[in-house]
Amino acid sequence: MHYIAKTARGGPSVSWSSSMQQQPSSSPSDPWDQVPAILARIQPPTIPARDFRLDVFGAVGDGVKDCTEAFRAAIAAASEADGGRIVVPAGDWLTGPIHLRSNIELHVAEGATVRFRTDAEAYLPMVLTRWEGVELYNYSPLIYAFECENVAITGSGTLDGQGSNDTWWKWRDKVKFGWQPGTPQQKPARLMLFILGEHDVPVEARRFGEGYWLRPNMIQPYRCRNILIEGVTIRNSPMWHIHCVLSQNITIRKVTVIGHGPETDGANPESCRDVLIEDCYFDTGDDCIAIKSGRNGDGRRINVPSENIIVRNCVMRDGHGAIVIGSELTGGVRNVFAENLEMDSRNLDRALRIKTNSHRGGLVENIHMRNSVVKSLGGEVVQVNLDYEEGDTGKFTPIVRHIHVDNLVSQGGKIGLQLKAYERSPVQDVRITNCRFDGVEQPFELRHTQDLHLANVTINGITYNGEPEA
Repeated sequence: MHYIAKTARGGPSVSWSSSMQQQPSSSPSDPWDQVPAILARIQPPTIPARDFRLDVFGAVGDGVKDCTEAFRAAIAAASEADGGRIVVPAGDWLTGPIHLRSNIELHVAEGATVRFRTDAEAYLPMVLTRWEGVELYNYSPLIYAFECENVAITGSGTLDGQGSNDTWWKWRDKVKFGWQPGTPQQKPARLMLFILGEHDVPVEARRFGEGYWLRPNMIQPYRCRNILIEGVTIRNSPMWHIHCVLSQNITIRKVTVIGHGPETDGANPESCRDVLIEDCYFDTGDDCIAIKSGRNGDGRRINVPSENIIVRNCVMRDGHGAIVIGSELTGGVRNVFAENLEMDSRNLDRALRIKTNSHRGGLVENIHMRNSVVKSLGGEVVQVNLDYEEGDTGKFTPIVRHIHVDNLVSQGGKIGLQLKAYERSPVQDVRITNCRFDGVEQPFELRHTQDLHLANVTINGITYNGEPEA
């Protein structure tokens, strides 16, 4: 595909790749004026109007018969016909991994549930994927597309990853998710993967899969363009639910994501460009939306940011954060616009969170949130944390700048505004305007900020204008 180039070590690079820290920062007087141009570039894929019913290819929707081969046959037939729609009718359809191709739509009709097998060997052979920001070969994601154009997942049915404490989730090294001492866990392989990434071991040699216990993600378009995920309910992924990687022109619309396992994030665009997430419902065991761009040395090797991302009209319930930037953000994140959000759960920790450290590095800039309501919250309303996980023990100083939150009303939480940065790299140009944070235990926690502006900000009944004392 013309927008993909291969590096000498086999890693991908995308045409908009560049070192963000070398680019001058510029923004119009009203950054939201950029949104119409971004939306104009985000267009739904074009899928030929041909239907291929799954049951015609030998599938039986009884929840017992394995329909993996029927999915493969239907997708192959549609591909040979230059594209079309795989229709999953009402019923309970058990399957292994589904690999989409260009010009293919997976349509899960009302009353249909696609239920994914929980035996790990079903997700072999391994495929190229990205796991917590590092490339490797691992179990196939449950729904996977590689270097495709025009792919879609639609319908009002359900995709059920069947993650539970009895299946995938017990690979996490936590008793509360079903793990027991002496049983397999992901921790050793996770550490090994990160070491391989730091030492620039060729991706081809990073082969995990069977015996390594790294859980696959649920939906992963990888190096794709023109993607639509609309209408479906997505439940109980082994790990991250929707994980678009190195892709562009992405629409995620009217999707319901529910899953309370470990690292069961809702939507994680990673090193992606031109993304619209709208009218969705998230109730998750980790971040609702987490925007990423690679981890540490491997993130610097690929060096592709996530940029031009619009989130609007979504509801967030449980989760570590509603809108989260990081922690795998080595390639950088810029131009994020979030508006008209409703957040409501004591189990939702933060409304807006940016997390990194001096191992990740990365440049985060031009992050905007407005016109949103937090009905209840458990942690920080707005947080920038440059001490996440390893803290300031690396050689790659992150930069965070140009953060604007306007008309955010919240109730509850521990801290209203928490900004924790480094003396050599303060958080720059943070503007909080027309906001009200009620019922927080502590208004501010500030460490190393530059150009912090408050205008008409009321916290626990006290109105702030200008810059507060740390």
